Amino acid sequence: MKKRKIVRIFYIVLGFISLGLGCVGIVLPIIPTTPFLLLTSFCFVRGSEKFNNWFLNTKIYKKHLENFASSRIMTLHGELILLIFVSLMIFMTMFLVNNLYASICLTILILIKYLYFILRITPVKRSVYKSVVLERERRKVSLESV
Repeated sequence: MKKRKIVRIFYIVLGFISLGLGCVGIVLPIIPTTPFLLLTSFCFVRGSEKFNNWFLNTKIYKKHLENFASSRIMTLHGELILLIFVSLMIFMTMFLVNNLYASICLTILILIKYLYFILRITPVKRSVYKSVVLERERRKVSLESV
């Protein structure tokens, strides 16, 4: 039981670290925002229902991840940055591990990731993305006024 609590604390701490990096990425375009916010969401789901619910109600989540989570759309720019960043992290891991079996598994992971993004995520122009965001906000306001 103590091991489970330690794992949950680890996920919560990692979630806040990735949230911090994601927030820095909002201000500095050098650091990608989306991968860190996705990691935050993943960690909070695993670590704490309370923190997950809190994160899902933040402006950061609503602005940067809500459309992706609900309709699986991203701007082409966002998709490319996410793919490049994650691929670099995986390649760095392959280089550091220097194990044939791990490298094969990580190569398969990269292929699955690219297939997923090509087949399941719809890249849209920034203007279309913004219109989807505005439409979702209008629906939310109309539902809240009822």
